[in-house]
Amino acid sequence: MTTMEILQAAQTARMPLALADTDTKNAALEAMAQALTAASEDILAANRRDLDAARGHISDVMLDRLALTPTRLADMAKGIREVATLPDPVGTVLRRIVRPNGLLIEKTAVPMGVIAIIYESRPNVTADAAALAVKAGSACVLRCGRDAWASCHAIVTALRAGLRRAHLPETAVSLVEDTSHDSARLLMTADGLVDLLIPRGGAGLIRTCVENATVPCIQTGTGICHVYVDAAADLKMAVRIVENAKTSRPSVCNAEEVLLVHRDVAAAFLPMLQKRLVTDRIAAGATPVELRLDERAAALTDGTPAGPEDFDTEFLDYKLAVAVVNSVQDAIDHIAKHSTHHSEAIITADKVAARQFTACVDSAAVYVNASTRFTDGGEFGLGCEMGISTQKLHARGPMGLAELCTYKYIVQGSGQIRGSSTLPSC
Repeated sequence: MTTMEILQAAQTARMPLALADTDTKNAALEAMAQALTAASEDILAANRRDLDAARGHISDVMLDRLALTPTRLADMAKGIREVATLPDPVGTVLRRIVRPNGLLIEKTAVPMGVIAIIYESRPNVTADAAALAVKAGSACVLRCGRDAWASCHAIVTALRAGLRRAHLPETAVSLVEDTSHDSARLLMTADGLVDLLIPRGGAGLIRTCVENATVPCIQTGTGICHVYVDAAADLKMAVRIVENAKTSRPSVCNAEEVLLVHRDVAAAFLPMLQKRLVTDRIAAGATPVELRLDERAAALTDGTPAGPEDFDTEFLDYKLAVAVVNSVQDAIDHIAKHSTHHSEAIITADKVAARQFTACVDSAAVYVNASTRFTDGGEFGLGCEMGISTQKLHARGPMGLAELCTYKYIVQGSGQIRGSSTLPSC
Protein backbone atom coordinates (compact mmCIF):
# COMPACT_ATOMS: atom_id res chain seq x y z
CA MET A 1 0.00 0.00 0.00
CA THR A 2 1.10 3.57 -0.60
CA THR A 3 1.64 5.83 2.38
CA MET A 4 -1.49 7.78 1.49
CA GLU A 5 -3.53 4.58 1.32
CA ILE A 6 -2.19 3.55 4.75
CA LEU A 7 -3.17 6.92 6.20
CA GLN A 8 -6.65 6.67 4.73
CA ALA A 9 -7.02 3.12 6.08
CA ALA A 10 -6.01 4.33 9.53
CA GLN A 11 -9.02 6.65 9.49
CA THR A 12 -11.30 3.61 9.51
CA ALA A 13 -9.93 2.63 12.92
CA ARG A 14 -10.64 5.98 14.59
CA MET A 15 -14.25 5.39 15.58
CA PRO A 16 -13.98 1.74 16.71
CA LEU A 17 -11.02 2.67 18.91
CA ALA A 18 -12.68 5.77 20.31
CA LEU A 19 -15.77 3.71 21.23
CA ALA A 20 -13.87 0.71 22.63
CA ASP A 21 -14.23 0.35 26.37
CA THR A 22 -11.34 -0.35 28.70
CA ASP A 23 -11.93 -4.12 28.86
CA THR A 24 -11.93 -4.36 25.06
CA LYS A 25 -8.69 -2.41 24.73
CA ASN A 26 -7.00 -4.40 27.49
CA ALA A 27 -8.07 -7.66 25.85
CA ALA A 28 -6.58 -6.41 22.60
CA LEU A 29 -3.30 -5.58 24.34
CA GLU A 30 -3.13 -9.05 25.87
CA ALA A 31 -3.80 -10.59 22.45
CA MET A 32 -1.08 -8.39 20.93
CA ALA A 33 1.42 -9.51 23.60
CA GLN A 34 0.54 -13.17 23.01
CA ALA A 35 0.86 -12.77 19.25
CA LEU A 36 4.24 -11.07 19.65
CA THR A 37 5.52 -13.97 21.73
CA ALA A 38 4.09 -16.56 19.34
CA ALA A 39 5.85 -14.88 16.40
CA SER A 40 9.21 -14.56 18.17
CA GLU A 41 11.06 -16.88 15.79
CA ASP A 42 9.85 -14.96 12.74
CA ILE A 43 10.69 -11.63 14.38
CA LEU A 44 14.18 -12.72 15.40
CA ALA A 45 14.83 -14.11 11.90
CA ALA A 46 13.77 -10.78 10.38
CA ASN A 47 16.01 -8.97 12.84
CA ARG A 48 18.98 -11.12 11.81
CA ARG A 49 18.41 -10.04 8.21
CA ASP A 50 18.41 -6.40 9.29
CA LEU A 51 21.60 -6.89 11.30
CA ASP A 52 23.36 -8.69 8.46
CA ALA A 53 22.49 -5.87 6.06
CA ALA A 54 23.56 -3.17 8.54
CA ARG A 55 26.95 -4.58 9.54
CA GLY A 56 29.76 -2.48 8.16
CA HIS A 57 27.41 0.47 7.65
CA ILE A 58 26.62 1.44 11.24
CA SER A 59 28.63 1.35 14.48
CA ASP A 60 28.60 -1.53 16.94
CA VAL A 61 26.68 0.65 19.40
CA MET A 62 23.99 1.27 16.76
CA LEU A 63 23.95 -2.44 15.92
CA ASP A 64 23.13 -3.09 19.56
CA ARG A 65 20.31 -0.55 19.31
CA LEU A 66 18.94 -2.45 16.30
CA ALA A 67 19.39 -5.92 17.75
CA LEU A 68 16.57 -7.99 19.21
CA THR A 69 17.06 -10.95 21.53
CA PRO A 70 14.60 -13.34 23.16
CA THR A 71 14.97 -11.28 26.35
CA ARG A 72 14.25 -8.01 24.56
CA LEU A 73 11.23 -9.54 22.86
CA ALA A 74 9.97 -10.80 26.20
CA ASP A 75 10.43 -7.29 27.60
CA MET A 76 8.40 -5.88 24.70
CA ALA A 77 5.52 -8.26 25.46
CA LYS A 78 5.82 -7.40 29.15
CA GLY A 79 5.65 -3.70 28.29
CA ILE A 80 2.42 -4.22 26.35
CA ARG A 81 0.89 -6.04 29.32
CA GLU A 82 2.01 -3.28 31.68
CA VAL A 83 0.17 -0.74 29.54
CA ALA A 84 -2.96 -2.88 29.92
CA THR A 85 -2.72 -2.55 33.71
CA LEU A 86 -2.60 1.25 33.60
CA PRO A 87 -5.71 3.37 34.13
CA ASP A 88 -7.54 4.21 30.92
CA PRO A 89 -7.19 7.95 30.31
CA VAL A 90 -10.03 8.16 27.79
CA GLY A 91 -13.14 9.68 29.34
CA THR A 92 -11.32 10.96 32.43
CA VAL A 93 -12.88 14.21 33.66
CA LEU A 94 -9.92 16.54 34.09
CA ARG A 95 -11.96 19.40 35.50
CA ARG A 96 -15.62 19.77 36.50
CA ILE A 97 -17.37 23.12 36.85
CA VAL A 98 -20.98 23.91 37.69
CA ARG A 99 -21.85 27.45 36.63
CA PRO A 100 -24.33 29.67 38.50
CA ASN A 101 -26.80 29.16 35.64
CA GLY A 102 -26.71 25.39 36.17
CA LEU A 103 -24.48 24.46 33.22
CA LEU A 104 -22.26 21.47 33.98
CA ILE A 105 -18.92 21.83 32.15
CA GLU A 106 -16.56 18.83 32.11
CA LYS A 107 -13.09 19.01 30.59
CA THR A 108 -12.82 15.42 29.35
CA ALA A 109 -9.85 13.44 27.98
CA VAL A 110 -10.48 12.06 24.47
CA PRO A 111 -8.33 10.22 21.89
CA MET A 112 -6.06 12.10 19.50
CA GLY A 113 -7.32 10.13 16.51
CA VAL A 114 -4.36 9.15 14.32
CA ILE A 115 -0.81 9.41 15.66
CA ALA A 116 2.14 9.12 13.27
CA ILE A 117 5.56 8.13 14.61
CA ILE A 118 8.76 8.51 12.58
CA TYR A 119 11.65 6.64 14.16
CA GLU A 120 14.94 5.09 13.19
CA SER A 121 16.61 1.82 14.15
CA ARG A 122 14.92 0.77 17.39
CA PRO A 123 12.43 -2.04 16.71
CA ASN A 124 11.14 -2.00 20.30
CA VAL A 125 9.59 1.42 19.59
CA THR A 126 7.13 -0.39 17.32
CA ALA A 127 5.47 -2.36 20.11
CA ASP A 128 5.67 0.47 22.65
CA ALA A 129 4.02 2.97 20.32
CA ALA A 130 1.32 0.54 19.22
CA ALA A 131 0.41 -0.43 22.79
CA LEU A 132 0.18 3.14 24.01
CA ALA A 133 -1.83 4.31 21.00
CA VAL A 134 -4.37 1.48 21.30
CA LYS A 135 -4.85 2.03 25.05
CA ALA A 136 -5.23 5.78 24.41
CA GLY A 137 -7.91 5.03 21.79
CA SER A 138 -5.93 6.18 18.75
CA ALA A 139 -4.66 4.57 15.59
CA CYS A 140 -0.92 4.74 14.94
CA VAL A 141 0.97 4.92 11.66
CA LEU A 142 4.59 3.88 12.11
CA ARG A 143 7.43 4.85 9.81
CA CYS A 144 10.72 3.18 10.79
CA GLY A 145 14.20 3.52 9.29
CA ARG A 146 15.37 1.35 6.43
CA ASP A 147 17.81 -0.52 8.70
CA ALA A 148 14.97 -1.84 10.89
CA TRP A 149 12.20 -2.38 8.37
CA ALA A 150 12.17 -6.20 8.28
CA SER A 151 12.13 -6.37 12.09
CA CYS A 152 9.38 -3.77 12.42
CA HIS A 153 7.29 -5.40 9.69
CA ALA A 154 7.43 -8.74 11.49
CA ILE A 155 6.44 -7.06 14.78
CA VAL A 156 3.53 -5.18 13.20
CA THR A 157 2.33 -8.36 11.48
CA ALA A 158 2.13 -10.03 14.89
CA LEU A 159 0.44 -7.06 16.57
CA ARG A 160 -2.19 -6.88 13.85
CA ALA A 161 -2.93 -10.57 14.33
CA GLY A 162 -3.60 -9.80 17.99
CA LEU A 163 -5.92 -6.93 17.09
CA ARG A 164 -7.93 -9.16 14.75
CA ARG A 165 -8.25 -11.79 17.46
CA ALA A 166 -9.64 -9.13 19.79
CA HIS A 167 -12.09 -7.87 17.15
CA LEU A 168 -10.50 -4.45 16.76
CA PRO A 169 -9.50 -3.18 13.31
CA GLU A 170 -5.99 -4.16 12.31
CA THR A 171 -5.64 -0.73 10.70
CA ALA A 172 -5.24 0.58 14.26
CA VAL A 173 -1.54 -0.28 13.80
CA SER A 174 0.12 0.26 10.42
CA LEU A 175 3.69 0.34 9.14
CA VAL A 176 4.62 2.57 6.22
CA GLU A 177 6.16 0.45 3.48
CA ASP A 178 8.13 3.27 1.85
CA THR A 179 11.31 4.12 3.81
CA SER A 180 12.35 6.97 1.52
CA HIS A 181 12.29 10.64 2.50
CA ASP A 182 9.07 10.99 0.48
CA SER A 183 7.03 9.02 3.02
CA ALA A 184 8.41 11.05 5.91
CA ARG A 185 7.53 14.30 4.14
CA LEU A 186 4.02 13.03 3.46
CA LEU A 187 3.46 12.23 7.14
CA MET A 188 4.71 15.71 8.06
CA THR A 189 2.18 17.36 5.78
CA ALA A 190 -0.80 15.00 6.01
CA ASP A 191 -3.23 17.64 7.26
CA GLY A 192 -6.59 16.11 8.09
CA LEU A 193 -5.11 12.60 8.22
CA VAL A 194 -2.53 12.89 11.01
CA ASP A 195 -3.57 14.46 14.31
CA LEU A 196 -0.16 14.28 15.98
CA LEU A 197 3.35 13.59 14.63
CA ILE A 198 6.06 12.30 16.96
CA PRO A 199 9.62 12.00 15.63
CA ARG A 200 11.99 9.72 17.56
CA GLY A 201 15.59 9.80 16.45
CA GLY A 202 18.62 11.96 15.97
CA ALA A 203 18.86 15.72 15.84
CA GLY A 204 18.57 15.81 12.05
CA LEU A 205 15.27 13.90 11.97
CA ILE A 206 13.75 15.94 14.78
CA ARG A 207 14.85 19.25 13.26
CA THR A 208 13.45 18.26 9.86
CA CYS A 209 10.08 17.37 11.37
CA VAL A 210 9.83 20.48 13.53
CA GLU A 211 10.81 22.78 10.63
CA ASN A 212 8.68 21.16 7.92
CA ALA A 213 5.62 19.64 9.60
CA THR A 214 2.27 21.27 8.92
CA VAL A 215 0.56 18.80 11.27
CA PRO A 216 0.97 19.17 15.07
CA CYS A 217 4.44 17.89 15.98
CA ILE A 218 6.10 17.04 19.30
CA GLN A 219 9.80 17.87 19.57
CA THR A 220 11.47 14.86 21.17
CA GLY A 221 14.52 13.13 22.22
CA THR A 222 17.90 14.57 21.27
CA GLY A 223 19.76 14.09 24.53
CA ILE A 224 22.89 16.05 25.32
CA CYS A 225 22.51 15.06 28.97
CA HIS A 226 24.78 16.50 31.67
CA VAL A 227 25.92 15.24 35.06
CA TYR A 228 27.44 17.83 37.40
CA VAL A 229 29.62 16.63 40.28
CA ASP A 230 29.41 19.32 42.93
CA ALA A 231 32.00 20.30 45.55
CA ALA A 232 29.84 18.55 48.16
CA ALA A 233 29.44 15.32 46.21
CA ASP A 234 30.02 11.84 47.58
CA LEU A 235 32.72 10.95 45.05
CA LYS A 236 32.20 7.17 45.21
CA MET A 237 28.49 7.73 44.53
CA ALA A 238 29.37 10.11 41.71
CA VAL A 239 31.62 7.53 40.02
CA ARG A 240 28.81 4.94 40.12
CA ILE A 241 26.25 7.37 38.73
CA VAL A 242 28.49 8.65 35.93
CA GLU A 243 29.44 5.09 34.99
CA ASN A 244 25.80 4.07 34.78
CA ALA A 245 24.69 7.21 32.95
CA LYS A 246 27.41 6.79 30.33
CA THR A 247 27.97 3.06 29.88
CA SER A 248 24.77 1.15 30.70
CA ARG A 249 23.45 1.85 27.20
CA PRO A 250 25.28 4.70 25.44
CA SER A 251 23.12 4.59 22.29
CA VAL A 252 19.97 5.94 23.97
CA CYS A 253 18.85 9.54 24.42
CA ASN A 254 19.01 9.53 28.23
CA ALA A 255 22.68 8.53 28.30
CA GLU A 256 25.12 11.10 29.69
CA GLU A 257 27.16 12.98 27.10
CA VAL A 258 28.76 15.73 29.21
CA LEU A 259 30.35 15.65 32.67
CA LEU A 260 30.93 18.84 34.65
CA VAL A 261 33.12 18.68 37.78
CA HIS A 262 33.57 21.35 40.44
CA ARG A 263 37.16 22.56 40.65
CA ASP A 264 37.42 21.73 44.37
CA VAL A 265 36.97 17.98 43.78
CA ALA A 266 38.25 17.63 40.22
CA ALA A 267 41.79 16.61 41.22
CA ALA A 268 40.45 13.76 43.35
CA PHE A 269 37.48 12.77 41.22
CA LEU A 270 38.82 12.71 37.66
CA PRO A 271 41.53 10.09 38.28
CA MET A 272 38.93 7.93 40.05
CA LEU A 273 36.68 8.25 37.03
CA GLN A 274 39.45 7.56 34.54
CA LYS A 275 40.29 4.35 36.38
CA ARG A 276 36.65 3.19 36.43
CA LEU A 277 35.70 4.14 32.86
CA VAL A 278 38.98 3.42 31.10
CA THR A 279 41.54 1.31 32.97
CA ASP A 280 39.09 -1.04 34.72
CA ARG A 281 36.97 -1.51 31.61
CA ILE A 282 40.00 -2.41 29.49
CA ALA A 283 41.08 -4.94 32.13
CA ALA A 284 37.57 -6.44 32.09
CA GLY A 285 37.45 -6.68 28.30
CA ALA A 286 34.76 -3.99 28.05
CA THR A 287 34.78 -1.00 25.72
CA PRO A 288 36.57 1.89 27.44
CA VAL A 289 35.12 5.38 27.45
CA GLU A 290 37.02 8.02 25.53
CA LEU A 291 37.25 11.07 27.78
CA ARG A 292 37.17 14.32 25.79
CA LEU A 293 38.80 16.71 28.25
CA ASP A 294 38.78 20.48 28.37
CA GLU A 295 42.08 22.18 29.26
CA ARG A 296 41.52 22.14 33.03
CA ALA A 297 40.42 18.51 33.10
CA ALA A 298 43.33 17.47 30.86
CA ALA A 299 45.74 18.81 33.48
CA LEU A 300 44.31 16.35 36.02
CA THR A 301 43.83 13.06 34.14
CA ASP A 302 44.51 11.28 30.86
CA GLY A 303 42.24 11.56 27.84
CA THR A 304 41.73 13.27 24.49
CA PRO A 305 41.71 17.06 24.19
CA ALA A 306 38.14 18.22 23.71
CA GLY A 307 37.18 20.19 20.63
CA PRO A 308 34.60 22.99 20.83
CA GLU A 309 31.98 20.79 19.17
CA ASP A 310 32.31 18.02 21.75
CA PHE A 311 30.09 19.84 24.24
CA ASP A 312 27.31 20.11 21.64
CA THR A 313 27.44 16.52 20.41
CA GLU A 314 25.10 13.64 21.16
CA PHE A 315 27.78 10.95 20.84
CA LEU A 316 25.52 7.91 21.36
CA ASP A 317 28.81 6.09 21.89
CA TYR A 318 31.50 5.42 24.50
CA LYS A 319 32.63 9.04 24.52
CA LEU A 320 32.23 11.64 27.25
CA ALA A 321 32.98 15.36 27.14
CA VAL A 322 34.44 16.57 30.45
CA ALA A 323 34.85 20.12 31.78
CA VAL A 324 35.91 21.62 35.12
CA VAL A 325 33.72 24.47 36.43
CA ASN A 326 34.12 26.93 39.29
CA SER A 327 30.68 26.75 40.88
CA VAL A 328 27.17 25.36 40.67
CA GLN A 329 26.17 28.55 38.85
CA ASP A 330 28.88 27.94 36.24
CA ALA A 331 27.50 24.43 35.76
CA ILE A 332 24.00 25.85 35.34
CA ASP A 333 25.27 28.41 32.81
CA HIS A 334 27.16 25.72 30.87
CA ILE A 335 24.05 23.54 30.71
CA ALA A 336 21.91 26.48 29.58
CA LYS A 337 24.33 27.05 26.69
CA HIS A 338 24.77 23.45 25.55
CA SER A 339 21.77 21.39 26.76
CA THR A 340 18.98 20.01 24.59
CA HIS A 341 16.66 20.25 27.65
CA HIS A 342 16.34 16.50 28.06
CA SER A 343 17.88 15.28 31.35
CA GLU A 344 20.50 16.71 33.71
CA ALA A 345 21.78 15.61 37.12
CA ILE A 346 23.60 17.09 40.10
CA ILE A 347 25.55 14.92 42.52
CA THR A 348 25.72 16.72 45.86
CA ALA A 349 25.05 16.51 49.58
CA ASP A 350 24.44 20.27 49.67
CA LYS A 351 20.69 20.90 49.75
CA VAL A 352 21.12 24.56 48.83
CA ALA A 353 23.13 23.64 45.72
CA ALA A 354 20.55 20.99 44.83
CA ARG A 355 17.69 23.50 45.11
CA GLN A 356 19.58 26.05 43.01
CA PHE A 357 20.29 23.44 40.34
CA THR A 358 16.76 22.04 40.16
CA ALA A 359 15.22 25.52 40.11
CA CYS A 360 17.50 26.95 37.43
CA VAL A 361 18.15 24.06 35.03
CA ASP A 362 15.46 24.20 32.32
CA SER A 363 15.17 20.57 31.25
CA ALA A 364 12.39 18.01 31.10
CA ALA A 365 13.94 15.92 33.89
CA VAL A 366 16.35 17.19 36.56
CA TYR A 367 17.92 14.70 38.97
CA VAL A 368 19.57 14.96 42.36
CA ASN A 369 21.95 12.08 43.13
CA ALA A 370 20.60 9.73 40.46
CA SER A 371 21.45 8.66 36.92
CA THR A 372 19.90 10.35 33.89
CA ARG A 373 19.15 6.85 32.56
CA PHE A 374 15.89 6.85 34.52
CA THR A 375 14.22 9.25 32.06
CA ASP A 376 12.02 6.58 30.57
CA GLY A 377 8.31 5.87 30.53
CA GLY A 378 8.68 2.52 32.23
CA GLU A 379 10.94 3.88 34.96
CA PHE A 380 8.50 6.76 35.55
CA GLY A 381 5.61 4.34 36.01
CA LEU A 382 3.99 5.12 32.65
CA GLY A 383 4.33 1.61 31.20
CA CYS A 384 5.91 2.20 27.82
CA GLU A 385 6.65 5.62 26.37
CA MET A 386 5.99 7.24 23.03
CA GLY A 387 9.07 9.41 23.34
CA ILE A 388 10.73 12.03 25.53
CA SER A 389 9.35 15.48 24.81
CA THR A 390 11.90 18.27 25.23
CA GLN A 391 9.42 21.04 24.49
CA LYS A 392 7.08 22.77 26.95
CA LEU A 393 3.67 22.86 25.28
CA HIS A 394 1.27 19.90 25.50
CA ALA A 395 3.82 17.38 26.78
CA ARG A 396 7.19 17.41 28.51
CA GLY A 397 9.41 14.48 29.48
CA PRO A 398 8.37 10.83 28.97
CA MET A 399 5.11 10.71 27.01
CA GLY A 400 2.70 8.13 28.37
CA LEU A 401 -1.02 7.58 27.98
CA ALA A 402 -2.15 10.93 29.34
CA GLU A 403 0.06 12.82 26.88
CA LEU A 404 -1.44 10.88 23.96
CA CYS A 405 -4.90 12.24 24.68
CA THR A 406 -6.35 15.63 23.96
CA TYR A 407 -9.52 16.91 25.58
CA LYS A 408 -12.87 18.42 24.81
CA TYR A 409 -15.38 20.32 26.91
CA ILE A 410 -18.65 18.44 27.34
CA VAL A 411 -21.35 20.81 28.52
CA GLN A 412 -24.65 19.58 30.00
CA GLY A 413 -27.58 21.96 30.16
CA SER A 414 -31.30 22.06 30.85
CA GLY A 415 -32.40 24.69 28.40
CA GLN A 416 -30.05 27.54 29.30
CA ILE A 417 -29.56 30.36 26.80
CA ARG A 418 -27.05 33.16 26.95
CA GLY A 419 -28.35 36.65 27.47
CA SER A 420 -31.89 37.62 26.48
CA SER A 421 -33.50 37.04 23.10
CA THR A 422 -36.57 39.04 24.07
CA LEU A 423 -37.16 42.06 21.81
CA PRO A 424 -37.36 45.35 23.66
CA SER A 425 -40.87 46.64 24.13
CA CYS A 426 -42.01 49.76 22.26
